This record gives sequence, C-alpha cells and structure tokens, in this order.
Amino acid sequence: MSAIVRVTAIVLTRDEELNLPACLESLHGWVQRIIVVDSGSTDRTREIAGQHGALVLEHPFESHTRQWQWALDHAGNETEWVLGLDADQAVTPELRASIIELFSGRDQTLQQQDGFYINRRQIFRGRWIRHGGYYPKYLLKLFRRDRVVLDPGDLMDHHFHVAGRTDRLQGDLIERNLKEDAISFWLQKHIRYAELLASEELARRDGAARPIDDDPFGSPDQRVAWQKNRYYHMPRYWRAVGYFLYRYIIKLGFLDGREGFVFHVLQAFWLRLIVDVNLDELETR
Repeated sequence: MSAIVRVTAIVLTRDEELNLPACLESLHGWVQRIIVVDSGSTDRTREIAGQHGALVLEHPFESHTRQWQWALDHAGNETEWVLGLDADQAVTPELRASIIELFSGRDQTLQQQDGFYINRRQIFRGRWIRHGGYYPKYLLKLFRRDRVVLDPGDLMDHHFHVAGRTDRLQGDLIERNLKEDAISFWLQKHIRYAELLASEELARRDGAARPIDDDPFGSPDQRVAWQKNRYYHMPRYWRAVGYFLYRYIIKLGFLDGREGFVFHVLQAFWLRLIVDVNLDELETR
C-alpha cells in the first residue's frame, strides 16, 4: 500500500465514462482526496467517480478556465497542494513514486517550491506521439492552492501558473482520449476549438494581458507564450503550412508513423488552417 500524500486531485468531467476509470485508478490509494467536478454528464461518469471514492461536485461549464476556478474555489482547504488533471490523463507509476517521494519529507524541495511541471506523454489512436515537438511537453499540474493563477484569456484550453518557484518531477502523465479514436469526434471537437482559438488570438492581439511574461528562455509556459506571440504575427494561412513543415520535418514528426502523420497533419496544419478561416470570418463581421 502506497503512502497517502497530502494532495487533493481534481478532475474535470463531462461524459467521460471511457476515460475516467484509468484516470481515477492511477490516483487510487495514494492521494488524500479526489474531487470530480462534472458539468452535466449523461453517461456513467458520476457513477464511476463514486465507485472510485471521489467526491462529485456539479457545475455548468462555461470555459475550462472558469470551470477550474470554480473547482479550486469549492474544493475546500483540507490540503495545501492540488493535482489538477483532465479526465483523459493518468499518472504513471514512475510519476506516482516521484510525488510520494516529494511529500516524504526526506528533502526540502517541497518547501522551496510553489508548483511542479510534469511531462505529458500524448497518445493518439494508440500511438505515443514522441516527435514533432510533442515530447517532452511540460505542464504545470501540481501546485499550492493559494499560489495558483489562471488566465481568463485562455478560451480553448487552460494553464495553471504560480507566482513563485517551480521545479520538474520525474515520470510522465499519460494523456489518451479514447473518444478520439473515432476520428469524427476529434474533428468535431477541434472545429469548436478552432473557433475559440481564433477569438483568443484576436483578444491577445488587442492587448489582452497574460498572467506571465513571454520569454524564450523562461519556464515552459513562458516559452509557449513567446512562441504564440511570434506565431500571431506570421502571414495568415502560410503560417499553418510553415508550422506543419516545422513539426513534421524539422522536429522529426515523420518518425511517429502512420498515426503520427494523421496527428501532425490534423493538429499542426488542419486545425491552424481552420483557425485562420475563423479569424477572417470574425474580422469580416
């Protein structure tokens, strides 16, 4: 039996009966609390959460950022530390051991930091996407509840930020959305994402502030912010072509095989192209 660490794991859900079991099983027996914040599931999501001992809270979904802010505001203060996960993410044994060691008290790392970046391992249609700049990919997922900051300008996705020191943990976080094995689901989902990304880009270009500075040599999130700002100023439509070639050729995405080809074409080119089409439509309006 693993040691119980003083961490509250929070998972956002909506119709996640396919993905949620792996997520919750990876948390079972070693985190102090599991909270599932559901936004109107019509499948067995809430039942599965209850079977795994999770506390289920319900709140209507507006955006990822607002949902996370509500979750953090209503999670209580039983633990100082929070592990924020999506339902399609699961902790590997190596990452679990790393977190348990961190909270064991055998060194001072925990006291010196306010957040920890975790390496995400993306799985697409059963294939680990190891190239194209997709691995390693560090996300801030473990943080002090009273130090975390969310960016209201994140319309499509969400990022946790902390106002203090950060470090990296050993071990991966596996992200595999089983619903996306049906390509029609992936396409429909990312058509919605493209609309949000276009609105977000317009807001950023109009001066919407970020809670962090962009810095090509800073934290993983600061580097991503810097890259996005450069991308925003590239020629529309052509930038989608350039980004795909950068990912697939320069960053060796072609080594990811057939599934990798589909993933990089869709995620690096097709999605970015639809974003540009949406930008044109928004500016025309």
